[in-house]
Amino acid sequence: MRLIGLIGGLSWESTAEYYRIINRGAQVRLGGVHSARSLIYSFDFGEIEALQKAGDWDAASALMVDAAQRLERGGADFLVICSNTMHRMAPAIEAGVTIPLLHIADPTGAAIVARKFKRIGLLGTAFTMEQPFYRSRLEARFGLEVLVPDDAGRAAVHRIIYEELVKGVVRDESRAVYRTVIRQLIDAGAEAIILGCTEIMLLVGDADSTVPLFDTTTLHAEAALGRALGDI
Repeated sequence: MRLIGLIGGLSWESTAEYYRIINRGAQVRLGGVHSARSLIYSFDFGEIEALQKAGDWDAASALMVDAAQRLERGGADFLVICSNTMHRMAPAIEAGVTIPLLHIADPTGAAIVARKFKRIGLLGTAFTMEQPFYRSRLEARFGLEVLVPDDAGRAAVHRIIYEELVKGVVRDESRAVYRTVIRQLIDAGAEAIILGCTEIMLLVGDADSTVPLFDTTTLHAEAALGRALGDI
């Protein structure tokens, strides 16, 4: 079994879900009391969030590369960034280590293509929804048309992530907000919705949408286990 290197704490709430999904999957596949071999570098998200808010992506990138290099020195065979937003630094990380990075957009895009969807709504942090690093990979590699919410929708989705979900706070009124934004994306032509922040799965699920949801946390974690077990 390959050793998974997890860059976590982005936030720890979603990192805990990665750990649960990966190890539960290992137990199901291998039986008995098996679990996955992994290393976790867990950030203090308060430091990362401050850099995000300040737009100091160079400093954030340096921290991410350092974390990746620590995991590589620890023996990790490949890397997983437990965050959609922090894949903004994926090129820098790939340049800074010799082991591969399993990009979160790739298992997501593959799952969408397998279902033959083309127009996809994207929910995530404002950084993920508005900056090109994520959408452009889905468009270029998988031929998808990516729709994002309007200004008010993006602001609401972002606020709930940072003020609630990263703290483990789940509110019914916030779920109602997400349902409204999802409905607006569907009305705009979205055939399915990407839950493109690793905490969103804490708030909404299949019952909250009339079209399929693609949860990046679950897809990424399952792909990590698959790579660890030699599937990919």
